[in-house]
Amino acid sequence: MPYTFPASWQNLDVILAHDWLTGMRGGERCLELLCEGFPDATIYTLIHNAEHVSDVINQHSIQTSTMNRLPWIRNRFRVLLPLFPRFVEAMKPDGAKVMISTSHSVIKGLKPQKETRHICYCFTPMRYGMFYHEYFGINPAKEVLVRPMLSRLRDWDTKVSDRVDRFIAISEHVRRRIRYFYGRESDVVYPPVDLDRCTPGRCGAHDFDLIVSALVPYKRVDLAVEAYNRLGYPLKVVGSGSQQRKLQKMAGPSVEFLGWREDEEILDLYRNCRFLIFPGEEDFGIVPLEAQACGRPVVAFGRGGALESVVHGKTGIHFRKQAPEDLLAGIEEAAGQTWNTGSIREHAERFGIQQFLDGIARNVDAAMAAT
Repeated sequence: MPYTFPASWQNLDVILAHDWLTGMRGGERCLELLCEGFPDATIYTLIHNAEHVSDVINQHSIQTSTMNRLPWIRNRFRVLLPLFPRFVEAMKPDGAKVMISTSHSVIKGLKPQKETRHICYCFTPMRYGMFYHEYFGINPAKEVLVRPMLSRLRDWDTKVSDRVDRFIAISEHVRRRIRYFYGRESDVVYPPVDLDRCTPGRCGAHDFDLIVSALVPYKRVDLAVEAYNRLGYPLKVVGSGSQQRKLQKMAGPSVEFLGWREDEEILDLYRNCRFLIFPGEEDFGIVPLEAQACGRPVVAFGRGGALESVVHGKTGIHFRKQAPEDLLAGIEEAAGQTWNTGSIREHAERFGIQQFLDGIARNVDAAMAAT
């Protein structure tokens, strides 16, 4: 399914901004498309690890903060979280007609030149500041130390949201958050699924269930581990993160941890799993749509972005509470249905690359018209 960039982008003076460039996840895939659409755009970011970022991004001129000069920073940059605003404030972007920031953290606070219209593609209001327990877990000692710092960070984030001329939300769920935390309206443009890459495969055995996720507290992989310990059905977990060791210790023999895998391996797992399990509350979540593009149903917690990406009874099942019993009930319900691969794939096709590009173009045009 080829995609095309708007003709109006060819001569448009644009700079791009992204929180940090240390890996290729959903946010970086969005940035990658903008890099293709604006091949001459400079990218502003806190830190850049070229080894873990695609060639499409690396081919651009990349301007980093002074934090990037610290030799040990690449794998431990989050320890400087309280200082992120200072590093952002010290960056001075060049003048341009438009700046497009793709942000879930602080880069939206980058101050553009007066003539520049700032459009923020917002993955969420800053999770560190707004949703403490979801990100850091429950640790009373840590909370006493960290909460005051996060309060200051939250205040700064709210203040600098005024530097954005136009917000774009990745989902209706995030649009409501932007309205609540920033008092701003936004347009919704869903993140893209690569429908050419994510395709149904040959009918396999479908004899395991699958999680593809960072292993951090708010993803609630612990919920799935506990449920599958009881169920005894094979569950494969792709991902790594701060909770990996804890999860491995609590896992029974039916749960297998695979670490991070290459894209082609993950595609093979999507195509051959029985269900994708999605137990966390996400801002949107591209993984469930990748699985659906491969024709596989999803069992998802029925809150947040999953309510927009998974159609209950048609492309998957929503379970109501984040409890093992509710997840097990959802799995049982899904196992009792006959799933239509074509219908699941057809739903995913609503979230393709062209729809994403058209949505971004609509907002660029609106921002330019407002000058």
